[in-house]
Amino acid sequence: METKYIFVTGGVVSSLGKGIISSSLACLLKARGYRVTIQKFDPYINIDPGTLNPYEHGECYVTVDGHEADLDLGHYERFTNVPTTRANNVTTGRIYQSVIDKERRGDYLGKTVQIVPHITDEIKRNVKYLGNTGNFDFIITEIGGTVGDIESLPFLESVRQLRWELGQNSLCIHLTYVPYIAAAKELKTKPTQHSVKSLQEVGIQPDILVLRTEKDIPAEMRRKIALFCNVAPDSVIQSIDVNSIYKVPLTMHGQHLDEIVLRKTGVTPEGEPDLGRWLEFIEKMDSATETVNIGLVGKYVELQDAYKSISESLFHAATNARRKLNLVYIHSEKLTDANVAEKLAGMDGIIIAPGFGQRGIEGKFVALKWCRENDVPTFGICLGMQCMVIEFARNVLGLEDANSTEMNPKTTQNVIDLMEEQKSISNLGGTMRLGAYECELRPGSKAAEAYGATTISERHRHRFEFNNDFRSRFEEAGMACVGENPATKLVEVVEIPGKRWFIGTQYHPEYSSTVLSPNPIFASFIKAAIAYGEEKAGK
Repeated sequence: METKYIFVTGGVVSSLGKGIISSSLACLLKARGYRVTIQKFDPYINIDPGTLNPYEHGECYVTVDGHEADLDLGHYERFTNVPTTRANNVTTGRIYQSVIDKERRGDYLGKTVQIVPHITDEIKRNVKYLGNTGNFDFIITEIGGTVGDIESLPFLESVRQLRWELGQNSLCIHLTYVPYIAAAKELKTKPTQHSVKSLQEVGIQPDILVLRTEKDIPAEMRRKIALFCNVAPDSVIQSIDVNSIYKVPLTMHGQHLDEIVLRKTGVTPEGEPDLGRWLEFIEKMDSATETVNIGLVGKYVELQDAYKSISESLFHAATNARRKLNLVYIHSEKLTDANVAEKLAGMDGIIIAPGFGQRGIEGKFVALKWCRENDVPTFGICLGMQCMVIEFARNVLGLEDANSTEMNPKTTQNVIDLMEEQKSISNLGGTMRLGAYECELRPGSKAAEAYGATTISERHRHRFEFNNDFRSRFEEAGMACVGENPATKLVEVVEIPGKRWFIGTQYHPEYSSTVLSPNPIFASFIKAAIAYGEEKAGK
């Protein structure tokens, strides 16, 4: 069949959950046997979110091909089990950069370069790129921001043009908010009406409305919204708050969103989506009674979106182990030798979070020393793994000046350092190892046992590396370098075999955990944490 294009826009306020609605629809279409992918168009000028502060934009997600992307791509993968690439996330910055590069090359033959048609044509080319590969039946395109934002206008103009060009092979889903005014005890539809009017003013008529709400919207009110917004009554769907994002596909299917989309794009719905494994996950989530307590030590704990993929990966693993996840965020800047026992003693396992820079690093060393000495299951990711190495060097190997040259460029005991070939590169992105790389695991190691394999592939996002000059000293003292890149021999995984579970990974396994395929090393960590918790409780 011809590729169908679904555009998802948002109105009233941002952060309504366009990514979750897009992901849920993709989940349902995929469960019906269709080949589906999702792409995100972000209206900011940055080329990608790689240099954005997490306080500005939350987590920076990394695709298999090494593209730094919006955190919504993590949701796309978790809901669909389909890997994303740089083609799945495009920013205004990338669009303008491409157009300016073409202009400099003379591709426009001296014409005046304008928003319409040159910028809009470039946006349209990117929208249709995945469809032109022939690999997908449905391409869901989420337009970032809110209708009415000046930054979004070129994207909306491109959507308007594509709706005419694609005809029945496209449709628009508009997500809005229906607020509940507590003082009046009333739901208010006017913000939705204004939002749709703004969309109509740029030439786009939504085919389906999804109404975010905390309260049930009566059928009569939904009919009123349909009347005022020129939308069929059966195409006004409510997205009421649920206790887990993973229930949203079920609430959407309960209101026939997938069937409506199929019919409106000229496809006859047949049968029901195969949601067996998804429902099994939900059943485990709802039936779990016992809790596993995990502490996450990091510097961005005020903004939990900074660790979104980690929290979701822990949730996938805990749910599959039929446990409720109690994730406690612990600020690394506030951890000291005096309070570490009080902060960490109640935890069954500790995650030492990734990040960049000096801030909060000493608190991570304090946490790691306490965890190592008290034999608490501990998982260090990226910078967390590097902190494991530095703490071990200082307190076991006796290298008091041990550090990363990221934190102290003058350290004489540079157990974490840049590779020689990286040192002459000044572009911040140029020195990064990004995307999926192979890793060989030592047979018999806890890491190899976790994966059930000795050759794996995981995604990276880092600049500094374990310094192999110190490798033999670590091995002799009891920290084993059990994973390495086969091509470069760079250390990817360290563990202390004598401990219950003490593993650090230079890569980011959280990027590849999904509902239907939880990441094996997270599953192993949660299993160890559960066992430790039961041991403490005397079970």
